Amino acid sequence: MEGRSKTSIKDICCLALSLVLKDKVHFPGSPGYTASLGSYAALQEIAVEPRCIVTPKNTKDVSSAVRVLSTTTPAGSKGCQFAVRSGGHAAFAGAANIEGGVTIDLTGLNSVTVQQTTSDNESPIISVGAGARWGSVYSVLEPLNLAVNGARAGSVGVGGFLLGGGLSFFGPRSGWSFDTVTNFEIVLFDGRIVNANAHTNPDLLWALRGGTNNFGVVTRVDLQSFPQGDIWGGQTVHLISTLDAQINFLASFSDPATYDEYSSLITSFAYNNPATGGPGMSLIANQMEYTKPIANPPVFHGLTDDLPPPLFTTQRVTNLTDIVTEVAAGNPDGVFWQFSASVTIKAQLDAINATVQAWNRSIESISTIPGIIWAVVMDPLPPQLYAEHSDGGRANALGLGARNKGESLIIVQLFASWPSPATGSPEALDEVVDMAARRLIADIETESKKLGALDRFVYANYAAPWQGVFESYGKESLKRLREVRKRYDPVRVFTKMVPGGFKF
Repeated sequence: MEGRSKTSIKDICCLALSLVLKDKVHFPGSPGYTASLGSYAALQEIAVEPRCIVTPKNTKDVSSAVRVLSTTTPAGSKGCQFAVRSGGHAAFAGAANIEGGVTIDLTGLNSVTVQQTTSDNESPIISVGAGARWGSVYSVLEPLNLAVNGARAGSVGVGGFLLGGGLSFFGPRSGWSFDTVTNFEIVLFDGRIVNANAHTNPDLLWALRGGTNNFGVVTRVDLQSFPQGDIWGGQTVHLISTLDAQINFLASFSDPATYDEYSSLITSFAYNNPATGGPGMSLIANQMEYTKPIANPPVFHGLTDDLPPPLFTTQRVTNLTDIVTEVAAGNPDGVFWQFSASVTIKAQLDAINATVQAWNRSIESISTIPGIIWAVVMDPLPPQLYAEHSDGGRANALGLGARNKGESLIIVQLFASWPSPATGSPEALDEVVDMAARRLIADIETESKKLGALDRFVYANYAAPWQGVFESYGKESLKRLREVRKRYDPVRVFTKMVPGGFKF
């Protein structure tokens, strides 16, 4: 009886939606449902099966969906539980999908519009649907010699990326990606459509810069563009024997006094256990970009000229779309089980070394998983990025600028991916990876704290579901986020009825 009751509640929510949105509501077995579910990045999300999927085509459709879901409360239920996705790139189950509930898939909101300017010397505002992918945004802007401060992988969706922060090749000279959003169009808990910008609802603008999905459904963003031509970039891969030189370079590169704002670096220390058997191998990959068409710029000579020749390199002068397509190809959607967690350290030599050593010790705990890639990925975070372009950090909710006085940080992402096992339960391997990750994150935190190099910040776009993202912003930011939520979602629809993601 209980099972039938639960099923009927789910059906009532989906039926109510289908009466309003008709063929934009898809049920299991239909082509629309199958296509949407199969387009997530991680297999964990593909394994989650909603009762129905809504594919709105415009903001009005989203408004109708939210109004129906927030007002349909079958007897004995907690209301219509739902999820919202743009690109679906989060690496854990339920982040942007929901078992047995309703998933709103925003990928149909993918327009890219260049607004007219009032001056020939003014770079235009770019209006982008929240369901667009960054690769398509760049491809529209390139013929105009323009760019925006977006993602480094072309397959990443616009909406979720921006609500969590956004790290970009242009970050050192433009800040967090969400700091370059001039306006968010958002559907609130009761279906109202409002804008959040410096003049209208400025408190909501602040909260959306880091507050993730807790205030409504963002349907469009307006981004400040800037002139941009070709860039230099690509990836190099070296043997782990170059470890000491690589760590020294990363610490030196991160120095805020000499940081080149046109440069971008991601250094990954990665272990791969071949799916076909044989010994595993540890390697070091560097994703280097210089946002001018200058081949092998001096800022990277410590990696390009002073190390032994790489095992391979893809470095060249090319357009931005080409680079972000290459980055996305390294981690294709819907192929692997994935895991991500995050910790932030100061960009000092001993802390970087301690983090790499902790990773190296952890390899044994996952080394029997066929095909696994187990990596710590280091993203330099100079004050030029997190403070100078956001009013000292006050323009967003992250709380970084106020307490880090000109120090460079490094966001460390623990990233893992592995294929479905030939035998046995995929969920069992997921648990093994999760336990190993918890131990490694705790080890990094312990060792960094000993060195006075641990920062409390947890980056939402890389965080594991058990990490305290909003607590890491600090008490003042958390208090203000709650005040903004009370004004714009007083009944907490996006807290209680949208369980995915991170809540406060």
